[in-house]
Amino acid sequence: MFLLLADMLTVPDLIRKKRDGGQLSDDEIKAFIQAVKEKTIQDSQIGAMLMAIWLNGMVSAEIKALTREMMSSGEVMEWPDEWKNFMVDKHSTGGVGDKVSLVLAPALAACGCKVPMISGRGLAHTGGTLDKLESIPGFKVEQSREQILEILDSVGCCIVGQTETLVPADRVLYALRDITGTVDSLPLITSSIISKKGAESLSALVLDVKFGRAAMCKDLESATELAQMLVEAGNGLGIRTAAVLSGMNGSIGRCVGNSVEVIESLETLKGNGPDDLMELVTTQGGLLLVMTGLVSDLSEGRKQISEAVVGGAALSKFQAMMEAQGVNSDTAQRLCTTNTDYYSILRKAKHQLELKAPADGIVLEIDGLVLAQVLHRLGAGRSKAGEPVNHSVGAVLLVSIGQRVTKGVSWLRLHYEDPALTPDQRNHLESALTVGTDKKIQTQQKRTLVEKILPKKYAY
Repeated sequence: MFLLLADMLTVPDLIRKKRDGGQLSDDEIKAFIQAVKEKTIQDSQIGAMLMAIWLNGMVSAEIKALTREMMSSGEVMEWPDEWKNFMVDKHSTGGVGDKVSLVLAPALAACGCKVPMISGRGLAHTGGTLDKLESIPGFKVEQSREQILEILDSVGCCIVGQTETLVPADRVLYALRDITGTVDSLPLITSSIISKKGAESLSALVLDVKFGRAAMCKDLESATELAQMLVEAGNGLGIRTAAVLSGMNGSIGRCVGNSVEVIESLETLKGNGPDDLMELVTTQGGLLLVMTGLVSDLSEGRKQISEAVVGGAALSKFQAMMEAQGVNSDTAQRLCTTNTDYYSILRKAKHQLELKAPADGIVLEIDGLVLAQVLHRLGAGRSKAGEPVNHSVGAVLLVSIGQRVTKGVSWLRLHYEDPALTPDQRNHLESALTVGTDKKIQTQQKRTLVEKILPKKYAY
């Protein structure tokens, strides 16, 4: 006996309709998500619908309905009235060395925003914000709604994992997308991301949509298509939404890996951040300040975020957030002290290995995807949800794009545990560096990652 859904259609009827290129109505999508939530539909049927969506896509109205129904499948957070214009968050589509959240959340809090940042864990070659924070002893990413409210009231920002009651339909669909080969469906990506942000009851949202070899979107054109879809879906839920399109061929900053990225984030909060990381932090933060009305234009927004970071206000917020989320106050204070010994607190890998430049020349490229893939195999990442990660595994770049190097100089310091690096892994890692001569590459050139901002009105 088939389950009857909207307009007396059965589940197979709905699958056939989407398979044949039909447009699902709001009621049909609502009934489908309700069945997913209540577990009155078989996994094989959900998988068939996901594949039908992957094959035929969805029009804007369908994406809007799917996003709204997924958001409504669980708890939608509520905030005090005086906060409602200042609730902000960001989302990144995933990159190498992407530690923006660790710097941006406290900087926004220092500028008067409330940031209920609900983040994820790393999967495959991309790192996860929660894994990075859990390399700090005592940091608890699992917080109840009441605890989140309390932390936002006292600190202004928190970085937590998704609660059991938030968008439960997405948990089901996400798990089945992974095993049905439908992870890269733009409508499904859009509804998954925006439904979770919608459940946070945000007033403004910025999306960092990455493109390049180490990103899901390989070129600017496909990234723009995804960004436009995400912005439209966010605005459809009543959230002021903007997207930053940024290049992802190398890495962000010099550090890749959980503990080493926490160290680089703390150094950034102490005013010693790399230019590319600060560009992303100030651009995304500046956009959110514009969208909340705290500043009149992006230039002023960037300036305020930069001052919060360089001046130490963001560091104070990060220290307070660590303490509010379970880190011992002495530990938090030591981590935030100038010239601290980070490895007296954070776990350090048993072994370090420095790789040497093979020739004289200019550093033309450092392939972030290759770097991330080797670190993943050494234990820094996971292949399946729920697997542990080794927080100490990571790498520190010792050179920059455009830098002139001599043969034999160290270009990478690898932090790893047992077993040792295999010859194949070492060769793969060494292939990430390209040294040569190129008149187009200026020595010590300043890299710019941000390529485009959508909508264009926020770029000025």
